[in-house]
Amino acid sequence: MIIKKITTLALMLIASVTFAQDTIALKPAQRKLTKREVLDSIKATFVHDKIAQCIDSMWMKELASLDLYNELTLDIRNINVDEKVDYELSTELLKERLKKLDEKSPFNIEYNVGLENVIKSFLKNRKRAFERLMGVSQYYFPMFEEALAAQNIPLEIKYLAVVESALNPRAVSRVGATGLWQFMYQTGKQYGLQVDTYVDDRRDPLKASNAATQYMKNMYAIFGDWDLVLASYNTGPGNVAKAIRRSGGKQNYWNIRPYLHKETQGYVPAFLATMYIFEYHKEHGIKPDRAIANHFATDTVMVKRSMTFKQLADLLDVSVAELQFLNPTYKREEIPYISGQQHFLRLPVDKIALFTSNEDKIYAYAEYESSQREKPYQGMLASRDSLSTSKVKYHKVRRGDSLSEISDRYGVTMSELKKWNRLRSNKAPLGRNLKIYTRESIASNERKSTKADTAAVNHSSDVASNSGKIFKEEKVISYKDVVKYHKVKKGDNLGEISDKYGVTVAELKKWNKLKSNNIALGANLKVIKNERVVTTVRKEVKSDKPLAEAKVETAVASNDNDTQDNHEASDYYEVQKGDNLFSIAKKFNVSLEDLKKWNNLDDLNVQLGSKLALVDKEANTQEEAPVTETKIVEHKVKKGEYLGTIAKKYNVTIAEIKEWNNLEDNNVRLGVTLIVSKKEVAVTEAKPSKKESIAANDRNNVKLYYVKKGDSLFSIAKKYPGVTISDIKKWNGIKNESLKPGMKLKINNG
Repeated sequence: MIIKKITTLALMLIASVTFAQDTIALKPAQRKLTKREVLDSIKATFVHDKIAQCIDSMWMKELASLDLYNELTLDIRNINVDEKVDYELSTELLKERLKKLDEKSPFNIEYNVGLENVIKSFLKNRKRAFERLMGVSQYYFPMFEEALAAQNIPLEIKYLAVVESALNPRAVSRVGATGLWQFMYQTGKQYGLQVDTYVDDRRDPLKASNAATQYMKNMYAIFGDWDLVLASYNTGPGNVAKAIRRSGGKQNYWNIRPYLHKETQGYVPAFLATMYIFEYHKEHGIKPDRAIANHFATDTVMVKRSMTFKQLADLLDVSVAELQFLNPTYKREEIPYISGQQHFLRLPVDKIALFTSNEDKIYAYAEYESSQREKPYQGMLASRDSLSTSKVKYHKVRRGDSLSEISDRYGVTMSELKKWNRLRSNKAPLGRNLKIYTRESIASNERKSTKADTAAVNHSSDVASNSGKIFKEEKVISYKDVVKYHKVKKGDNLGEISDKYGVTVAELKKWNKLKSNNIALGANLKVIKNERVVTTVRKEVKSDKPLAEAKVETAVASNDNDTQDNHEASDYYEVQKGDNLFSIAKKFNVSLEDLKKWNNLDDLNVQLGSKLALVDKEANTQEEAPVTETKIVEHKVKKGEYLGTIAKKYNVTIAEIKEWNNLEDNNVRLGVTLIVSKKEVAVTEAKPSKKESIAANDRNNVKLYYVKKGDSLFSIAKKYPGVTISDIKKWNGIKNESLKPGMKLKINNG
């Protein structure tokens, strides 16, 4: 039961990190895309081979934990071979088993009381620890055995990594020894292990194992005894040589043991005790935990640009903890890209196919995230040829103004605004003229403009400046966030308010720092709307024609543009080879959802040569907007299903399902009905009047519904199959979606 709770908690933690919707600002003048929109647009084009089997989150926590390493290290440091341990294991049986181990091993395994006490101590106090270690060993031991066999080193040396690091590649000793084989910095460098800011090869199972076997081979060439090789691995060959001299030239470990350091005195007994327990675990009722992963079920791929584990986790649906386990070499959870060096990423086999099939898209997403980083302030890097001048402006506070809006308008911070005007609160004082300091750059070699020059430049009909340069006017479409406020009225709820302004409940809660869906009556809720702004830009025309001729042509072109509003040039785009909906949206500073809506697209696929509308034509016409109705698809939760599988089945995101169903977390109950799709569909039929609609139906089919507290048009429509929100508004002459308790609604359910 405890394991199930821990597993559930860990999955919830990973899911909350993976699906966090941090907004990313593309440009100051356009709508902010959420990270989920960017991810979905890229992942929607992925070529999937098959779903990967993710490693249990409990195992990930197990691998990140250093408790086993700390416990074993403490045991070895304080081991007392002379202390008798009470445990049910006969001395005769132990002697018989040690003799069998000695026969098939190159080590000198002989019974002595000290070794018996260490074995019994481990069996009595560390039985659960060895069950965990045996589970982890199923991943690492095949790598160790391959490296040892290549150098003709005894395979039993693999148990040394258990004693050294408790099979944790991230283990670091009190003196700085690191990795599975606990290499010191200088020793690691000596054996070709790279250590820098991003990479530590001492943590790499393959590279560190090859270095460890080479070290063992060199030590055996010196001592010719594997017990002494083990001792030298722990304390160094120099200290072993000193112990041999102090003992009078004896060369058996047990004879020179009193002359070694205290930690090394318990080192070889701990190694032999570990070997015994691994070989005879069944006889002592020790059941290994299940394998974390199989090494042969993974593969590597060379990475061609720097990437973080978080980016890979979001794109490949692999947990960060799993990437940490498979790639312990990377110290900062980031794969660097350094010219002249190669860096590899280890993934499950089925994720390798997904990575290689979509490599360019994965790198594009990493490049996109990198481009969102804050750049150095360009004003500080201005040329020495330019001068900066300070200018004072005043803004009169009108009704509805706020300090945040004013600071955004003038490009200053709220703290500066409060400092300049000695304001103590964040409220904008109505009717007061606020002082605002702005800085403007002026080229030092330019002459001051005259009034005549200024008039000529600002005159809308001029196409040429006094200097003889020719200009043309172009209209630029951009999107700007506008802050509005909604005063909460009786009967309002977050769902209705979000529908009214075309935003999500999650965004409303974030803007107003709400922790629940409860809202206070009379409160002013902040609503940020992204609105279309058309600005006119004057650009210089470069022409080889005579100035007078060019002026005439430019003037004609300018008049034509004013007449036609430049629709064909700026309102449509012809799809080119290599385009996708995400790249087009980014190119023209529009959102993916708007682009899909304006072109009636159900998915992200676009055909080569097709023309896409870049603006909402309906918003610019005087015709009445088409009536829309919300189409809802529901799903009943079955056994074994969770939000991830349901979202994938209906091609939506987990965040959307949580929003539509007001879910606070990722837990769903068996048998619960969830909304899994919610689309606005245009109704092509002519909109009948209220009287015509009722008269056209049988009056016996008209029912009355009395609005209760907490009702919304959406919840009422859901109670009557086939009835939409548009129908209820049409039958009752409702213009907005606000309802009051006790209100009488006509429902034509015929």
